[in-house]
Formats: sequence, C-alpha cells, structure tokens
Amino acid sequence: MTGPLTAHTAERITLPGRLAALRTREDADAIALLVPGYTGSKEDFAPLLDSFAAGGFQAVAIDLPGQFESPGPDDEAAYLPAALGPLVAGVVKHLAAEGKPVLLLGHSYGGLVARAAVLAGAAIAGLTLMDSGPSALPDGTRRAALSEGEPLLRQGGVEGAYQVREQLNERFPSWTALPAELKAFFRHRFVTSSPAGLLGMADGLRHEPDLVASLADALGPRPSLVVAGAGDDAWSVPSQQEMAIRLGAAFAIVPDAAHSPNTENPRGLLDILLPTWHSWLEKGA
Repeated sequence: MTGPLTAHTAERITLPGRLAALRTREDADAIALLVPGYTGSKEDFAPLLDSFAAGGFQAVAIDLPGQFESPGPDDEAAYLPAALGPLVAGVVKHLAAEGKPVLLLGHSYGGLVARAAVLAGAAIAGLTLMDSGPSALPDGTRRAALSEGEPLLRQGGVEGAYQVREQLNERFPSWTALPAELKAFFRHRFVTSSPAGLLGMADGLRHEPDLVASLADALGPRPSLVVAGAGDDAWSVPSQQEMAIRLGAAFAIVPDAAHSPNTENPRGLLDILLPTWHSWLEKGA
C-alpha cells in the first residue's frame, strides 16, 4: 500500500486564500485541481502527482481551510460545502488565468465541496467526484464515528480526540501494519488541523442536502465522471452509480480499493482518470 508519504517531485506552494498546495511542473496542457476529504490533506494525492504530470496534466493538490497546513477561521459554519465552494471556485479562476483548462476532482467530502464550487460558478472543463455521494453520509460506521467524535473534540480538543481515534485504530490489522513514519504523519496532520474545521466538516457530512439536480443544471454540457472504490464503505457504490446516472456522468469502479483509491490502488485509478480526462480535452479542442 502506498500512502501520503509517497515520494514525488511536486513543489509546496501557497495559493490565494493562504491555501497550502502541492504543484507539479507547469509544462502541461491542462491543470487538475485535487480537493481532499474529511481529515485529509494534499498529501493524500501524493501517489498520483508525478503520474499526472507524466500524463500531461499539471496537478495542484490543496489543503482546504482548516486542514493540515491551511489556516482557517474559528466559525464552524465556514467549513460547510456551501461556504468552501466559492473559495475553491476562486482557486479555479486563479489557475485558469494561465490560459489552460482546469479539471476539478473532489474526494469524499472534497466531492461535496467541488460540487459547491461548480454551483458557485467555477469555470471548469470537467468534474470528477471520487467516492463521494449525492447528499449526507448514510447511516453506518462512518456517520456514527462522526457523532461519537464530536463530544471528544469539544471536550478534549484535537489531541484528546486523536488519542481515542488511535486506540480504536489499533484494533484493525491494516492500521497496525502501517509504518511508524506514516502513523506519525497521520497524527501530526490531525492535531494540526482546526478543531472548528473538523467539527464544521463533520456537520456538513451529516446534513448536506441532495443537490444532484442543481449540479447537473450547473454543469450543462461539461463532462463529468463519478468514480468509486469497489469496496467503498462510506457512500455505497450503487448510490454513486445512481448519482452518475442523474448527472449524465460516466461511472467507473476502481478494483482492489475501498474509500480511497488514490492510496489503495493509485495505478487502477490512474488507468481510469487519464484516458477519461484526455478524451474530455480532445472533445473540447
């Protein structure tokens, strides 16, 4: 398994809005803006960055406000998709000033934010929603964990919440098998994130309405793709496929992956993304 510490050649930059980002070299015909999910960061896309660059795309992976190296406000409502969408739309505008088409990919909660960016008028050339759903998380382990984690965050802060999270993780072989360096990174990333951001995004994951019809209208003729790990345990694969049908989007499944194909099977994900994105650019030429 690869992970956030996968070696890459992208440079660390700061975008407008004080957003921390990783950016690959600029000699590309198009830009791929990558938005991470809840408790994630730009490093979640590390296994993909150099392959995107080799495939003709300048990759720009960001930390959303409050995530890891991007500062954010203390207002929990500022982290809902409707609040973050216009900010991401602003990043799209900034990147598009280079004169290259911008493709937008959102993973999990980042998919809800990417959707909000399109609704806010982001001038993208195509949209990819990865392991993201039509509305709030359905009932299940992940939603329950958000509800259980809220009082821990409010009472014990990020340090106390992560200690409990780490104790729970130790029950799973997949966690205990991770290298110590990777575990240390996950801890550092979590405890440096904004408590308000974690709480606000968790609220968004539990209450986001179904906006698929509005998204379809906002996208118009622009292409879109819904891609899911075969074993996704957040939004079900059938619910994501139904969302793709409602959007008029292509749909693809990444084998040997669950909720994070970008780290669980990056090669399988790239085999879907690169040909699809190139076909979009060819049709738009």
